[in-house]
Amino acid sequence: MKKTIIMLLLAVVSMSAYAQFEKGTKYVNASLTGFGLDWHKAGGFHIGIAGAGGYFIADQWMLKGRLGWNHQDGANEFTLGAGARYYLKNNGFFFGGGLRYGLSDAGKDADTFHNVYIPLEGGYCFYLNDHVSIEPGVFVDMCLNHFKDYTKFGLKLSFGYYF
Repeated sequence: MKKTIIMLLLAVVSMSAYAQFEKGTKYVNASLTGFGLDWHKAGGFHIGIAGAGGYFIADQWMLKGRLGWNHQDGANEFTLGAGARYYLKNNGFFFGGGLRYGLSDAGKDADTFHNVYIPLEGGYCFYLNDHVSIEPGVFVDMCLNHFKDYTKFGLKLSFGYYF
């Protein structure tokens, strides 16, 4: 009985999710990262927020831009990036990557420095209705110029709107 219910739920999710992944669909989202759910060499409390916008250039393929802010141990980082996402049409799973630039201060009385990241992500779109989704995911932000000190990975929670 449990298997039948799970199969029905997956079928409903897959049928409703595919319409949002068609060419011409627009996308905006807000996401939260951190809250101690990611790992970073510097450790300590970390919180991040970001906004993104995207456009499906083909079925299942979205190009997107991102603007974000991260705070950790008194240091702030502002990021700007671009990338792409690929959605599996049958179930709502997505995978993405891109390039991101970060401008950071190392806290009080410190110099400003720059980071370049290759962000990779994977997650799932859980639709609340035809347009709004909750998108839990995992991520890794590989820092190219300070790999050991600023590469981080963890969990994030996004809220997306497809129109």
